[in-house]
Amino acid sequence: MSKSLDFILELPDYAHKYMDYCMSHKKEVATGSGKIVSIEDRHIPTIAYFLNIWMPRNCGETMTRDNYYKWLNGDDKLKKETIKHIDELFKALAGDIVANEGKGIFYAKNKLGWTDRLQTENTNTNINANFGNIIQPPSEPTDNP
Repeated sequence: MSKSLDFILELPDYAHKYMDYCMSHKKEVATGSGKIVSIEDRHIPTIAYFLNIWMPRNCGETMTRDNYYKWLNGDDKLKKETIKHIDELFKALAGDIVANEGKGIFYAKNKLGWTDRLQTENTNTNINANFGNIIQPPSEPTDNP
């Protein structure tokens, strides 16, 4: 089913509203005294949740994940740029949540292409090894026989 031009133009607004939802999410937790408190718990935005759960409940419309990726990889410039923009927004928010809250590291590795890096520095400039055999450099030829 083809989506209307209005739907395509409204899609970025839907994405921003979904990101507001992700950023303002709170969860209830029990304190040491047993009191229940509400704390911030930002959600990492995902395409699947956005398309399959958030949009139908909040917009009354949706699109299939398959169509989402067809638009992203297709030839229609408006559809392609709209999806690219939304994808970049979701990745930016996800990266911020991972970097600043330390959650979603596996999401970052799998979906954002992040990797672990270990920085090493070798400060030893002289390496001496003695394996029992002494090899002498060849002597230089002399003019006197």
